[in-house]
Parts: sequence; C-alpha cells; structure tokens
Amino acid sequence: MKKTLPPLLLAMLLSLGCSVRPKPIDYGHVGCHYCSMTIVDRQHAAQLVSQKGKVFDFDAIECMVNHLKEVDESSMALFLVNDYERPGELVDATTATYLISENIPSPMGEYLSAFTSKKTAEKIKNTHNGELFTWIEINERFKP
Repeated sequence: MKKTLPPLLLAMLLSLGCSVRPKPIDYGHVGCHYCSMTIVDRQHAAQLVSQKGKVFDFDAIECMVNHLKEVDESSMALFLVNDYERPGELVDATTATYLISENIPSPMGEYLSAFTSKKTAEKIKNTHNGELFTWIEINERFKP
C-alpha cells in the first residue's frame, strides 16, 4: 500500500522550501550571478530574491542593476545591497541612498556604494566628493 502525505502537511513542507528571505552571502566562495567574479567585497555586494525564494548574489550593486535589465523585475521579491558603513549587512535597496564617488572604488569600477541612512551618505559625500542618487535614479543611470 502506497503512503501519501496529508495535503496540509505537504503544503507546509513545500512552503518551507520556497520561503522568500535573504541568504547570507558566502564571501570568497560564491561567484557573482552576473559577471561570475568571486564575491569578496562586503561593502559593495548585493542580492536579489525572487518571488519563489531563489537567491541571486552579486559582487557589486552595478551587477545587480545590470541583471535587472534582463529579467522581469516583478518576479523579484527582495532587492538588497550591502550598507557601505556596515560591511556584510544587507539592507533594502529600494530605500537606500547611493553615492558615486571616484574616491571610493567598487568591484566593477562604477564607484557605486549604498547607505541605509541618507545623512550618512551625505557625510561620506562631503568627505569623498561624488553624487547622491535614489534607487530609481540609479536604475535610470544604468539603463542602456
């Protein structure tokens, strides 16, 4: 006699495997989904999580933004970037403030960094020069 799982238990098990949440980036061991470069920089990495829970890691914010040109953005649930001031801490990319400053190199050479706090971004800009952007403005800047 073949045993089957009760429908409610099966649904619960399936939902556990597809949870939509960030996953810690395995720095030094995982490659960027866009350019395949090994992710080592804890200040500039980024991550997308799809509506189905699939995680995409990027070595730089610009790689994530470039990847978004190739996919349906509505298929993504989470847009995350590392906070420059708190290396390794993923924060909401859509509410972050971005700084492009030639005095702060990033892995792919776009000099792009993200900050949770606009006040902190302004302070760093005053020290390192550059230009501040919102999520929408950064996406527009990297469109072809």
